[in-house]
Amino acid sequence: MIYGYIRVSTEKQTVQNQQFELTRFAKNKNISIDHFVEETISGMASLQSRKLGILVKNLKKGDILIISELSRLGRSLLQIMGLLNICMEKGVIIYSIKENYELGDNINSKVLAFAFSLSAEIERQLISQRTKEALARKKAEGIILGRPKGSKSRLECNPCYHAKDKILAWDCKGESHTKIARRLGVHRDTLRRWFIISGNDHLLKGKNYRNSKID
Repeated sequence: MIYGYIRVSTEKQTVQNQQFELTRFAKNKNISIDHFVEETISGMASLQSRKLGILVKNLKKGDILIISELSRLGRSLLQIMGLLNICMEKGVIIYSIKENYELGDNINSKVLAFAFSLSAEIERQLISQRTKEALARKKAEGIILGRPKGSKSRLECNPCYHAKDKILAWDCKGESHTKIARRLGVHRDTLRRWFIISGNDHLLKGKNYRNSKID
């Protein structure tokens, strides 16, 4: 069996790019992916809580697992190495497209996988350390971190903020919010968001408006 594994970290990300990439790779190899396994979950999540865990458990000798890159398997050195070791012991072949790796049960594959994972782990730690050092340096220099005091709130940044009295007066007269938005030169969704963040959401008309959420 040939499997394609796809993982994204958030709902805002799409699996379509990875699926296209895996399908194109398989076509170039003159093979066909029998089954795709897709999931939206952090790479730091335990193997037991992921669909990948079930997939790896069911893999058999001779199966092929195709991924877009090794980081899809996990976000830590131990996690990636553990998965690769399980697959190699089972006699499963792993194709990692981005790195152009074909990993199997041989010493070269194990050394290559270890070197890549170690490099990626070290790089993540270095980035984290550099970020912490930069923040500490700014703090030592007296630079205030975070939003400066006195900066505009989200409500004040809304284009409708300075027309509050006019908006409430027009609404009181029974004017539609579409018309009010047109008067102000803003989109009606901008006006709806202002009603919500300004505490006037009770003036919104209709069930959909009342259930609106701020982006």
